[in-house]
Amino acid sequence: MIRPYILLLPAFIAIISIIAYPTIKALTMSFQSYSLLKPNDIKFIGLGNYFRAFKDEIFWYSLGRTFTYIAGTVGFQFIFGFILALFLNSTSAFSRLSRNLMLIPWVVPGVLAAFMFRWMFNANYGLVNAILVKLKLIDNNIAWLTDLNYAMPTVIIASVWKGLSFFGLMIFAGLQAVPKELYEAARIDGANRVQQLFRITIPSIMPIIITTTLLRIIWTANSVDLIFNMTEGGPGFNTQILSVYTFMIARSTMDYGYAASLSILLTVFMFIVILFYVKQARKQELL
Repeated sequence: MIRPYILLLPAFIAIISIIAYPTIKALTMSFQSYSLLKPNDIKFIGLGNYFRAFKDEIFWYSLGRTFTYIAGTVGFQFIFGFILALFLNSTSAFSRLSRNLMLIPWVVPGVLAAFMFRWMFNANYGLVNAILVKLKLIDNNIAWLTDLNYAMPTVIIASVWKGLSFFGLMIFAGLQAVPKELYEAARIDGANRVQQLFRITIPSIMPIIITTTLLRIIWTANSVDLIFNMTEGGPGFNTQILSVYTFMIARSTMDYGYAASLSILLTVFMFIVILFYVKQARKQELL
């Protein structure tokens, strides 16, 4: 009787060590004045850090930029990922080769991807400016990463490229599970490709779309490496989403108590968004 528990013990220890303990530690620190610059002055301050966050204009601005970043990144990842999955679902030899190649963006480390895009969009010697000038689409180089009008779209482009493979593979797996008989019956009834897409394909894979979108929302909201290594949240606070702001607070001021409270607030906001998303999906009987 005890053998199943012994077999589950390593997984249980891993969960406690990697998830449970850090979460409890962060929650505890969020109620403390916890600064590494004052290690002997750590004390309980209740909701002080949370009241500080609610009065912090940068916190609210970063939260707004977070939702902008999530909407742009996840939205375009879904659109292009869906198109990519439809292409991969064909039987051509090129599509079979693409299934392997499309994994490259997903396996590239975030830091490496950030440096790659920072070089591509460099204002002085970047590849993007060189191509656009060569094609005479622009006359002068654009400061993609330091211009308020271009910084966030540029970061979103990098993030879309990085996570596109995940959407494409998940939706492709869903397409593979849709019974071919449904399409044959639809063709017999005279349905064209567009009608088949909206009446068969999308409804059949909707649970996968919802699940994949939820995962991407969570991962995108917690993303730090890509933005930090491309812009460090700049120019100003233009690309500083809440996870980056939390990291900057912990890194630059060593105020771990306030940083912990920001991370808890981000978790709460994401939980509310996901709860609403799941509720709507269940109301439509998609989950």
